[in-house]
Amino acid sequence: MPSATAPPDAGSTACVLDPEGIGALVRELRARGRTVIGPTERDGAIVLAELESAEELPYGWGVELEGGYYRIKRRTDAAAFAHSAGPQSWKNFLHPERVRQWTADRAPDGGMTVRAERPEPTSFAFLGVRPCDLRAIQIQDRVMTGGRHRDDAYEERRTGAFLIVVECTEPGATCFCVSMGTGPAAQPGYDLALTEVVDDAGHRFLARAGTEEGADILAGLPRRPADDLTRTRAREDVEAAAGRMGRTMPDVDLRALLAGTLEAERWNDVAARCLTCGNCTMACPTCFCTTTEDVTDLTGDHAERWRRWESCYDLDFTHLPGGSVRSTGRSRYRQWLTHKLGTWWDQFDSSGCVGCGRCIVWCPVAIDITEEAHALHQESLDRQQAGPKDETP
Repeated sequence: MPSATAPPDAGSTACVLDPEGIGALVRELRARGRTVIGPTERDGAIVLAELESAEELPYGWGVELEGGYYRIKRRTDAAAFAHSAGPQSWKNFLHPERVRQWTADRAPDGGMTVRAERPEPTSFAFLGVRPCDLRAIQIQDRVMTGGRHRDDAYEERRTGAFLIVVECTEPGATCFCVSMGTGPAAQPGYDLALTEVVDDAGHRFLARAGTEEGADILAGLPRRPADDLTRTRAREDVEAAAGRMGRTMPDVDLRALLAGTLEAERWNDVAARCLTCGNCTMACPTCFCTTTEDVTDLTGDHAERWRRWESCYDLDFTHLPGGSVRSTGRSRYRQWLTHKLGTWWDQFDSSGCVGCGRCIVWCPVAIDITEEAHALHQESLDRQQAGPKDETP
């Protein structure tokens, strides 16, 4: 969880790192016993994986995004973080897709031994966290550890994780973090923040610390004082990115919009396209639902219980003795969208959407959460303008 010590003033720690400084950062984190996770190019995508050195970062790679479309492409420069959110998020490491919870073995005399599983202690360092994903981590912190039903395994993975945020300077076509108030500038909650600058003056990173540990690590890296040109260029690039978002949400109270359009005709339109595959929930950095599955060996003497991700799009997700509560694709899509943008506020006092756009990119039929929100808003306006129906016989 975030450091309890008072964070240093980010401006006072600001400095400039060259690409060699990023290499030194990875080496220092590994020397401190941390498992460094960051983006790397693999199998035609920018994926998150353990890094042994900064040379594995996707220098010179960018991405092309659209609804149901993702491609990496070569850039004309050597930028390391000039790509939008990839298929994974940091929940893959903090809230893994499949985790064994316990094992049970039956001895020849009939005795039973049950062993609870605990995650291997891992000291993570996440390099390249986008501002929207930083907010997603904070949302999952609230879900997993902020209430009566705490997830001890999540808390063990999350405690002490070192977060290095990289501000966005090149948003993708499906990004809408500005609409959700989550980017492209870094907000509090990071240990280190970087802004990548590539111009005629060279390739460099404006760096500043957000915690005492971040300041301590930054002090040991090869760096130089932050110059006015780099500060100005970093600020301008981030501000320009805010004006180039590929998508927007309607500028209304989304919570009220979703609550007031439960019977909208638009739900039938989207249900005709939705495959109820659940890709959006798997790619979403905040979706957290799980189920359990029990497995045994052929002898029946060994059993295991696993927790795995579950999706509200699955027909059995709400199965009761009388059948599924949400038996139609319409009801299941509506449940996901109204929870994400609306009733999440009732549960966790925030939106469940951070504007990363992953649900749009990885939907096989390119359903767009922002398009659906705009359509619901327009239908609501049309209904208001039309006034009450004349029910005179």
